[in-house]
Amino acid sequence: MTIPTLKNGDLIFMRDSSDFSEAIIETTATYSHVGIYFDGLLYHASRKLGVAKQNLEEYLAEEKKEVFVYRYTQIDAEIIKERAEKYLGAAYNHSFYPDNGTFYCSQYIAEILPIFDLIPMKFGDGEKEVSDYWKKYYEELGVPVPFNQPGTNPGQLAECKKLKFIGRIE
Repeated sequence: MTIPTLKNGDLIFMRDSSDFSEAIIETTATYSHVGIYFDGLLYHASRKLGVAKQNLEEYLAEEKKEVFVYRYTQIDAEIIKERAEKYLGAAYNHSFYPDNGTFYCSQYIAEILPIFDLIPMKFGDGEKEVSDYWKKYYEELGVPVPFNQPGTNPGQLAECKKLKFIGRIE
């Protein structure tokens, strides 16, 4: 595995071939997951673990992912790491609804690194306002689709003009 020189506070964006990842990318853009790097660890909100920190190399070895690194050059990494630590153990926000004390990946990053705008959430596939994948997903959750609720997504975070693309982890 070739990893560019990472700095504390680097954002790690990913995509894989899971149905969930593909549904996110189809609805948003480019990436399906994001975390932040500190001292060899990936801090992120994961569906399995909630808000957690994991050894980056071990996490990346779990399954095949495409991984990209972005940097916010104005970051105060110590302050952001303190914020990241504060939410460890919080549950994953499966519904993507705002302000419920839980976090999905980009929501967690936007909370600890408040440089990103909230945008209306979309769940379409280019043909339908809400794709079949998301209809089924929300039926199984038993809640309405949070269409147009304020939120974030990994692709939108990566497009932030304040971030600099560093490279790809191969």
